[in-house]
Amino acid sequence: MTELILKGALSYLLGSVMGSLLVARLTGGADIRALGSGNAGATNALRTQGRKVGLAVLVIDLAKGWIATAVIAPWPLPVIMPAGAASLAAWCVPLCGIAVMLGHVYPLWYGFRGGKGVATLLGAVLGIKAQLLLPMILTWFAAVIAFGYVGLASILAAVALVVAIAVTNPSAPLLAFGAVAALLILYTHRSNLARMRAGTESRARRLWLFGTRRGST
Repeated sequence: MTELILKGALSYLLGSVMGSLLVARLTGGADIRALGSGNAGATNALRTQGRKVGLAVLVIDLAKGWIATAVIAPWPLPVIMPAGAASLAAWCVPLCGIAVMLGHVYPLWYGFRGGKGVATLLGAVLGIKAQLLLPMILTWFAAVIAFGYVGLASILAAVALVVAIAVTNPSAPLLAFGAVAALLILYTHRSNLARMRAGTESRARRLWLFGTRRGST
């Protein structure tokens, strides 16, 4: 239990390091939360500050998700720290994955105003099992092309993760991780869903990855 608490806390603190705000501080740029959608994630950085800044933010947000599940979770504790029971140890990676996402969405260092967690989720999945990224990415692209809503595509990609886990590795810890991650992504995109229902959500006329500034985060 001590191991879970310590590693979960470290993952949350890591997640609280916001890529967009870190880049802004290093480059003297504006607080991204005052630009565009007000979201502190990579998509808003791309749309409001260009591809170079957007890519830098994406890499940072991906990296912290990967570090949480591939480095912090399996990190051997000092011998003076009691090792967790095998049943609890299986939950370490999923816990670190959720904790780093929560840190990104509710960052301690930035007044609990963060991003929506999609890039950090991708990084966490990369650290858990890289093959699970394929159905997520394919679903995201298909949804953007079919519907034009980036927010909806992100939600469906998270749902695709749950399905992929259920099909390939239906262990309770991983299924719990996928389900909680999908619910968190759904929650952080609730404003997007509200705008879709109201008919005011912007559609991506072209994939924003190729330079458009239209679309929603």
